[in-house]
Amino acid sequence: MRAPIGDFTNARPAPDCLGLLAEPVAAAVRAWQGDVPADQLLYVDTDPEIADTAAFVEHHGADLLDRSANCVVVAGKRGGESTLAACLVLSRTRVDVNGVVRKQLGARKASFAPMDTATGETGMEYGGITPIGLPTAWTLLVDAAVVDTEWVLIGSGRRRGKLIVPGKAFATPPGVVVIDGLGITTTA
Repeated sequence: MRAPIGDFTNARPAPDCLGLLAEPVAAAVRAWQGDVPADQLLYVDTDPEIADTAAFVEHHGADLLDRSANCVVVAGKRGGESTLAACLVLSRTRVDVNGVVRKQLGARKASFAPMDTATGETGMEYGGITPIGLPTAWTLLVDAAVVDTEWVLIGSGRRRGKLIVPGKAFATPPGVVVIDGLGITTTA
């Protein structure tokens, strides 16, 4: 089937591609529940050499800049305690770590988690971290603009391959907090 966004000729339902997903992502797709059926989570094969946003958008369609989202792992610290969470924002924005994230986590300081922490704790590859399959104890902060986007391109847990998911799928899962202004516009 043709993908609903981007220049992809072969999109397949993610439940039919479990072996192509990182294990935590495959497990989450197997156990998927919610208002969006699992067969609406679509997998598209992509070249890991162009997984970074700028190269990816140039190759697969400029419209993806407004329809793709990045998932980043953050660490909030207060006293001697550190809390990991994830943030999902549209690719054309950046996460407001020092403002919105810090306040939401009740942290004194917030920062992006180190790469080895992000990959080790999620079981996903750097550059492919996705909100589907994150540790269940984590909070997932989602920018409202992601939820309002009809179809969103996200990682698959690996650098090879992406998932295309209805934005509304991120509105209601356990541990999700939808926030206006989590993603702030970057300037060139």
